[in-house]
Amino acid sequence: MNANKSTKFKIENLADFISALESEGELVRISEQVSPILEISEICDRHSKMRDAEGNYGGKALLFENVEGSKFPVLINSMGSYRRMEIAFGGRKFDEIAGSISELIRPRKYMSTLEKLKELPALAKAASFLPKVVGSGACQDVVMTGDDVDLGALPIIKCWPEDGGRFITMPQVFTRNPQTETQNAGMYRLQVYDKNTTGMHIHMHHDGAFNFRKYEEKNGRVEIACAIGGDPACAYAATAPMPPDIDEMIVAGFIRERAARMVKCKTIDLHVPAEADFVIEGYVDPSEERLEGPFGDHTGVYSLADQFPVYHVTAITHRKNPVYQTIIVGKPPQEDYYMGKATERVFLPLIRMQLPEIIDINMPIFGNFHNFIFVKIKKEYPHHARKIMNSIWGTGQMMFSKCIVVVDEDTDVQNVDEVMWRWGNNVDPMRDIEMIQGPVDILDHAGDAMGVGYKMGVDATRHWESEGYSREWPEDIVMDAKTKKLVDEKWGKYFGG
Repeated sequence: MNANKSTKFKIENLADFISALESEGELVRISEQVSPILEISEICDRHSKMRDAEGNYGGKALLFENVEGSKFPVLINSMGSYRRMEIAFGGRKFDEIAGSISELIRPRKYMSTLEKLKELPALAKAASFLPKVVGSGACQDVVMTGDDVDLGALPIIKCWPEDGGRFITMPQVFTRNPQTETQNAGMYRLQVYDKNTTGMHIHMHHDGAFNFRKYEEKNGRVEIACAIGGDPACAYAATAPMPPDIDEMIVAGFIRERAARMVKCKTIDLHVPAEADFVIEGYVDPSEERLEGPFGDHTGVYSLADQFPVYHVTAITHRKNPVYQTIIVGKPPQEDYYMGKATERVFLPLIRMQLPEIIDINMPIFGNFHNFIFVKIKKEYPHHARKIMNSIWGTGQMMFSKCIVVVDEDTDVQNVDEVMWRWGNNVDPMRDIEMIQGPVDILDHAGDAMGVGYKMGVDATRHWESEGYSREWPEDIVMDAKTKKLVDEKWGKYFGG
């Protein structure tokens, strides 16, 4: 999955990221004029589905330097491969970050005072990753308020032919819980209506929507800030599945091993990343809604138009020479798959902390994040696989998992063919498939009602007598070690050895 390169990069903003991508041959600069209406999307879609010499998807990051109707360049597909995700993380591999998380959260035995003191440097280092408020930031080099606000100046793209309009697709959307005062960052699309209003597409299950409902109960307007670009660790962090009331910018700090620098907005009481390229400030009135959509979504189909809150823009600020970072979603593979894959690998230690019997997971490319999840476990008691299914359905955003396939510890869940072989060989459909009804992603169009549907769990583990299996379970065909060694030594030259 991950390239063998181990180059480290010092990345503090989007310009640093672009330089790193270019130095690694991962960026294509395009100087010819291009339209933000569908043309950028079609070019990017073709690139995301290109394969390299090793058969991997991803193409290159694309920097459009001459966008029709705007003076600002557009960066897209910047995180659209495993390698580019690692560059976005400063050259740190997913497993390295996951290992750091594992070390931080590992269980501690009873410790003496001296042993506790030895732990203090690690805890102090973790504390240094908390977001830090600073007095000023490059994101406010240029400030536009009042009549000067004009979203039309930004090279906002229309992604697909039946989209309801142009959409800001990669914003870091900041809200605040009015009870705890904790900020939350999410990534929710914004449909542009005119020069100073957009839709605010916050799903009912997300933390941002929870904050929104708290303001709604008080009949108060909701202040919202949207950052675009900046440090890619901040953009990624906005997609991270953090527990409620845990600031996602801590994730950015953990990736960078230094605090994310935050600056106060000009017209609202929220903080945004100081290195952002653009910041859009504004508010939502909970009583005001407008038709938003359709939108060509990550499911590969259009999500339908519906009523969503209207976002009123009070200010736009930006760097002196900003780059507009965006993304398209649609039929996989797309850029969002690699961001999701990073989450799968980086957050696996947190999942294992709750469910230590899980060895590995895989959310395959065709599953659009929620449709499929393959889980490898160390099976220790009857119906252990069913316990895992129900635990996953009760865990945060993983509750949306539409089809969970559980296999034994000797199955490679990163090998889809091997998982499907186990499914075909080990599963009796009547006995080993469990169906439940519950909440699903609101983009799931298969259910009879929005946000509600059925989910399936598949127990593809070997079955035991204690689970009611009455026959002798057959052994896998495996060559003996002596013959394998003989062939390695005698015939290895025919296998590249």
